[in-house]
Amino acid sequence: MLEQWRHVHNVIVPPAAMDLDDVRERAGRYRLENAYVGDVVVGCSTVRPPQGEEAAATVIARVLPEHRRRGYGAALYENGLAHARVLGARVVETCVLAVNEDGLRFAGKHGFVEVERYVLDGESDLWVDLRLAADGA
Repeated sequence: MLEQWRHVHNVIVPPAAMDLDDVRERAGRYRLENAYVGDVVVGCSTVRPPQGEEAAATVIARVLPEHRRRGYGAALYENGLAHARVLGARVVETCVLAVNEDGLRFAGKHGFVEVERYVLDGESDLWVDLRLAADGA
């Protein structure tokens, strides 16, 4: 499961590619889930539990390009959102690699608004943080 999650993650966000040890460490802190059609992995998700006084959780849904626009991302997102709510999230955020136009469109369609664009220290890739609008919560 972790190897398949890693594969999808690394295809969607190559600048943040992880090895299996990185994924194992992440699985100890976050909820990682895969989406399948039959035996074929089509996507994955991450739910980071709520933090801070706002109780902000992060929900990230990723779908491999060849499987997009079939509802898999929406299913991953809705499942992740429900889990974040069970954990007590009052605010939901996500992050998208800026070159991932499909991901940005998906986030906007699901009620997220851009909060910040940034480049991590020592890197060159642009990231976008988004927050679920209050009426989408």
